[in-house]
Amino acid sequence: MEAEGERATFGALLRTLRQARSLTLEGLAEASGVSVRGIGDLERGRRAAPHRRTVAALADGLGLSGEDRRKLIDAAGTRRGPRTYSAAGVRSLPRGADDFVGREEELGRLARLTEPDDAREGGPGGPVGPVGPVGPVVAVLSGPPGAGKTTLALHAARRFHDRFPDGQLVVDLRGVDERPPTAAESMLGVLKTLGVPDRDLVRSGPQGHPALYRQVLADRRCLLVLDNARDEAQVRPLLPGSGTTTVLVTSRRMLTGLDNVHRLRIGELDGRDSTALLAGLVGAERAAVDPGALADVAALCGHLPLALRVAGNWMAARTGWSTRRLADRLAREERRLDALAAGDVRVAAAFDLSYRRLTPATARMFRRLALVPGADTGVAGAARVTGQGLFDAEDALEELVEAGLLGAAGDRYRLHDLLCLYARARLAEEEGTEDVGAARNALYRWLLETAVVAGRWYEPDHGGPSPDWRGAVDLSDAEKAREWLQTEGDNWLAAFRAAATAGDHAVVVEVAEALHWFSDQWIFWGHWPEVFGTAADSARLLGDPLVEATQLNYHAWAVVVCEGRPRDALPLCEAALAAAVRAGDPVQQAWAHTYRATAFRYLGEHDRAQGPLDRAVEIFAAVGDLPGLLSALHHRANNLKAAGRTDEAFAAYREALAWLDEHGDRLEPHISAFARQGLHAGLGQCHHDRGQGEEAIRHHRIAVDISREGGNTASLSHHLAFLAEALSGAGRTAEARDVLHRCLALGPEAAPDAVASARAQLARIPAPDSGEPPA
Repeated sequence: MEAEGERATFGALLRTLRQARSLTLEGLAEASGVSVRGIGDLERGRRAAPHRRTVAALADGLGLSGEDRRKLIDAAGTRRGPRTYSAAGVRSLPRGADDFVGREEELGRLARLTEPDDAREGGPGGPVGPVGPVGPVVAVLSGPPGAGKTTLALHAARRFHDRFPDGQLVVDLRGVDERPPTAAESMLGVLKTLGVPDRDLVRSGPQGHPALYRQVLADRRCLLVLDNARDEAQVRPLLPGSGTTTVLVTSRRMLTGLDNVHRLRIGELDGRDSTALLAGLVGAERAAVDPGALADVAALCGHLPLALRVAGNWMAARTGWSTRRLADRLAREERRLDALAAGDVRVAAAFDLSYRRLTPATARMFRRLALVPGADTGVAGAARVTGQGLFDAEDALEELVEAGLLGAAGDRYRLHDLLCLYARARLAEEEGTEDVGAARNALYRWLLETAVVAGRWYEPDHGGPSPDWRGAVDLSDAEKAREWLQTEGDNWLAAFRAAATAGDHAVVVEVAEALHWFSDQWIFWGHWPEVFGTAADSARLLGDPLVEATQLNYHAWAVVVCEGRPRDALPLCEAALAAAVRAGDPVQQAWAHTYRATAFRYLGEHDRAQGPLDRAVEIFAAVGDLPGLLSALHHRANNLKAAGRTDEAFAAYREALAWLDEHGDRLEPHISAFARQGLHAGLGQCHHDRGQGEEAIRHHRIAVDISREGGNTASLSHHLAFLAEALSGAGRTAEARDVLHRCLALGPEAAPDAVASARAQLARIPAPDSGEPPA
């Protein structure tokens, strides 16, 4: 009865003070900001003890000062009593990480979400204006084991503590335990920690706790961290339905079943923040001794916060070790996870907790993803490595994403580096060598078969796959084929290397042959010299001089064009010509002449290039090889232009373009387009040299449009640089700067010499309104 008397004391005093000032419940609610329902429940003794913030707001709304204000505060104080109780699993904010680094983007989002009601973002759909309360905010922080989700939530709670005057609580949901607490147990812990008297808890009974829980949170502005949630069922009953409480949920799972929540995916740190975290753990002086080694340690930890912290603490405890020594220790892939252990904290143990909860089929998918040689894969590749159908494979992949063990970007799936090592260890321990080898072979065989079908879209006289081809990916047009070849480049290249190592020389040559014309679409990938050089070796071992001549020619092209090593290409051209003569094949002889001339042009020996080009034109015309003839005509015009013979080059470009207009419908569209953009670019340069600026600009714009439509980034970068030069020469510097910035924004697939030209041009053109002369 004592507690009831205390409640009556506060409630009766509040009612007396309100009525003495002739205020209705609505009037006091408007003046204080406390809800009408909340004030009514306080006056009738239905609410738990009011918090200091609520009492102060009521006192301000009543206009209390002096003795009356003290009486109201004292009445609230007698009711509240000391808070010495803390339920199991529920605690006030624990000690945070003093060396917290990074996560500024995520903290910025949390800052916006925790703003006061009149400035806070609304629901997940977007912000709302200052039109009144918007209700509780719930944010789910999900990510892989060791990503630092809890650390981020606690750091955010500390940073924004002043926004939650009614308290900050952390509820450990122990989601990876065999028996995590139920929602009812966690709810009871929160109620007790918030000071709800046992008498009220007993009177409401377990069935009344959810309503009491919602009421208590509705009347407070708290921050509730629900840490390490297992699933939606554990979290859903703990989410408030009204009021201004903010809830941060951390979970390895994405908890996609929760509605009306904000989602933050927490991944690895960036390189700068990773090294900063390590430096803070090992000490600035020690870190400065070998910054390169520190960066290597960060990279070998996969920039995963848990791994970084383990490595840093391990180093801090071993003052005699250099950072380089630790980097060398971690560099051994087979021992890296074992090395990432400090005391009772092991990175692999964190992964174990999630892995053991997977279904058998999903666990098998996780293990076998370690067989993917590249950084990521699509559904079709994952299906091949597990032997599943596409839909089942996609379900397993999405379950791994939901569990925080797999990253996803669009339709690509990626294992974190350390999780990949863990998956590899599980694969070796849980599956037999024969099964693992069969799975890898199935993946590699599919990659190479699909690469051949995709590449043949670009081969003369081939085009799309045959009607009876039943592939697992859509290769219905050349653009889809190009996208697959580029996206899966690292994967099919690894399969190609494996075929060469295994002595599958016919397969190696078939793949290289299918990809030759496609290579023009992806010139600066960086691996064509290896592909065609490997194929040339395989062709020689097969003992077929025609195949050998063909692959030697491809290799010579790659060495000249892709790597810019023309002198090294000349012996390859001679060997290709000799093999073509042995084979009695005039087409490959003509290509050998073409690539030999290209090498001479790159060397600046234009006179030596002209003879081989004339010979190539003659041979291609005689045998009726239209793609070859077009290429030789184009190269001949380019050589004349490079030699400074502008008028002759102009005529040669016009001749080649007229030939293309007449015969283009007999060529593959991408071959015609590739040549047409180059011929227009050549004409544009000739017009530029003649001082015909507007004509130069017109031709370069045509080249830009064609290359952009075809998706050939390397060519596009060249044509943008040429266009900018023409625009600048015509005095249109603002347009030139815009075009140059477009060139520089193309990324790593742009041609290096085009990017260098763009940077040099920008340096010569003054910024708008700068008043500075060109450099």
